[in-house]
Amino acid sequence: MKSKNSAVLDPVSFLQTFVIQSLRIAAQKGCSACDYHFNHIEFMGLTASSCLEAEARQQLDLSGPITLGDYADVIIHIKNAIGGGFSRSSSQPGVIRVENTHCPFGDRVKEAPELCRMTSSVFGGIAARNFGYAKVELKKRIAAGDGRCEVCIYTDAELAKSVVGDEYRNQGGALISNPGSDEVSVRVAEKMEQAWCSSNTNRVKRRPRPKPTIIAESREMREALGVVEVVAPTEATVVITGETGVGKEIIAQAIHALSARSESEFVAVNCGAIPADLIESALFGHEKGAFTGAYNVHQGFFERAEHGTLFLDEIDSLPLLAQAKLLRVLQEGEYERVGGQQVMQAHMRVIAASNHRIEDMVAAGQFRSDLYYRLNVVPILIPPLRERREDVAELVNLILRRLGDKYQQQRKILGEQAWAKVMRYAWPGNVRELENVLERAYLFAHGACIEDIDARVPDAAEGTAEAVGQSTDLRARTRHAAQLTETQLLRDALLRRGGNVSAVAREVGITARAVHQKLKAYGIDPAPYRMKGRDLNDRH
Repeated sequence: MKSKNSAVLDPVSFLQTFVIQSLRIAAQKGCSACDYHFNHIEFMGLTASSCLEAEARQQLDLSGPITLGDYADVIIHIKNAIGGGFSRSSSQPGVIRVENTHCPFGDRVKEAPELCRMTSSVFGGIAARNFGYAKVELKKRIAAGDGRCEVCIYTDAELAKSVVGDEYRNQGGALISNPGSDEVSVRVAEKMEQAWCSSNTNRVKRRPRPKPTIIAESREMREALGVVEVVAPTEATVVITGETGVGKEIIAQAIHALSARSESEFVAVNCGAIPADLIESALFGHEKGAFTGAYNVHQGFFERAEHGTLFLDEIDSLPLLAQAKLLRVLQEGEYERVGGQQVMQAHMRVIAASNHRIEDMVAAGQFRSDLYYRLNVVPILIPPLRERREDVAELVNLILRRLGDKYQQQRKILGEQAWAKVMRYAWPGNVRELENVLERAYLFAHGACIEDIDARVPDAAEGTAEAVGQSTDLRARTRHAAQLTETQLLRDALLRRGGNVSAVAREVGITARAVHQKLKAYGIDPAPYRMKGRDLNDRH
């Protein structure tokens, strides 16, 4: 009987299987080089780029310095020699654009989208070695379900400024890589760690909370973290949207951790889990005797979140009356306990979340438009797991490590069949469903290898064009709102610091070079702020 995985075994298919599984096992075993951002894969690509270039040069009879055209021939030759089917496409000066409709790894690349990092590092390594600098933008990828690959390689740093991609530099013969947007992920992770350690130190009498971790290998999650980093230091209200189980609360925790309120409490409330007749009491508290059964004074969530952050999840489930009272608190900055006469001051930041499009509820009269516009200063969309496949592998490894700690058992890894299911399944329940499926498989697996998981093979079409359009539109509005917020943040900081860019950089927690880049991107000249600072000093 034929095996369901039977196929013609040749050197290429053997190598494909070997590479995919070796990377999987290295990451699952906890190799220090693989724990963050797939550095292991990138290192392999950079290391291999030298010998791959030498082989291609020999085949193409190239020696000495090469032109951009020669470089394009080199990388196309390398890819096509292993079945890539790449060709060069038209592009602007200083940019090489290549496309293909067939991946050397075939359909299996969808099981390991992180392998695209190897293409990036090979292309970038060769370009940086010959031209000193390169930025590789993976615009479209078969691994992400795009139907084709489109890769742009920039050799002009100025031209590549606004492009999101992996950067490579030749510094004294050594290749230095800077994966696109990784800096944002690292900064957010470090600040979350600091906030977590600080809050757990202050919780003497309570059990420490589990350490929050954000997986952001995908561009979509890195963009979301970029917005988080911009809005966190401000007092702007935020609405986080996304399907159930995508991790909206952990994004709210990141905003709290990066804000000036990080030393105070982060209070999370699931509005959908509170009975309608208890909403007001739960949020604002009640006085003794306010109603039957109110035997003592009760502190509401607003009071508990004083000087901290109040996260209102499933805010769309709030009754209209509670919405009106919430709006008053946000506008006036004060509230009263149920049955009380004393006016309480509201000194907290409110972050809301919903797994529905609140705009549709506003149109249907189910959600107050004035409250929506008061809350929705900066929207952040968290894409579903099926749209950020690069995050799946790291999430699996993180969850399996936590399960080993939870049950105090040996670390377990996924076998080939289990990996194939994990990467092909659409995960309608997102990260929460992934956690549940892996925990079930972990408990019932015999030995250290989980051979199979209980997940159905997804339908060919997942979601509708309308949903994709809505998602794209919200992402665009999120970026626009974040840019407006960041512009105002920079202007305010320049005003406070008298136009001193280094002082602004220290205040917002990024490098002076990064501040200069942002000022240039937004067309902000710091000189007038230096003049304003001198004027103020003269007056005093």
